Amino acid sequence: MELKKTPKADLENKRNIFVQLGLVLSLGIVLTAFNINDTVRSASGLGELAEEEIEDEVIPITRQEQIKPPPPPPPPKVVEVLTIVEDDVEIEEEFEFESTEADDETIIDAVPVIDDEEEEKDEQVFVVVEDMPEFPGGELALRKWIANHIDYPVIAAENGIQGKVYVTFVVDKDGSISNARIARGVDPSIDQEALRVVNNLPNWKPGMQRGKPVRVSYTVPINFQLQ
Repeated sequence: MELKKTPKADLENKRNIFVQLGLVLSLGIVLTAFNINDTVRSASGLGELAEEEIEDEVIPITRQEQIKPPPPPPPPKVVEVLTIVEDDVEIEEEFEFESTEADDETIIDAVPVIDDEEEEKDEQVFVVVEDMPEFPGGELALRKWIANHIDYPVIAAENGIQGKVYVTFVVDKDGSISNARIARGVDPSIDQEALRVVNNLPNWKPGMQRGKPVRVSYTVPINFQLQ
């Protein structure tokens, strides 16, 4: 006897629908699982920092051993040689002792003591003093004297050499001239003539410092010019 099913009770007709529903459900479950794993949870706090104690590293102090120098060698032994002389041998050298006591006939040579500081003060050369040294008659007389006593060197004149020579010298306490030298020269021949003229200058009025004559440095320009 054949079983007859009504079309509504036949489940084969709805098989495809159930299969599709199952696939959709399974796919939805898989997607939901992925979304749950990928969700980033917000952090409620930064957490607690664990403080770790850092132990100080102890570095041992090392000292370099000092190398002691070797001890100095012992001094050489001195062997004293004693010469034994018999009583009969005469000694050639004899020492004579003089008396150091002074009497009325004793002559004592006294050497004067000179104070070095006073000598240095006397020998000091000043550049500027209260009263500067002065040529007899003044500056104009000095120029005239030099012009009258100068001889123009022949070699310098033939070569057309001319110029101004500066001569520095010292006016001593008695007004005499010393230590003349060329401060700025032009030509050896002209320089020598300028020195000759300055060394032959007459005595000046010496410079005064605190009412006492002193040595003063002075500079004179001598102009050599061809006419």
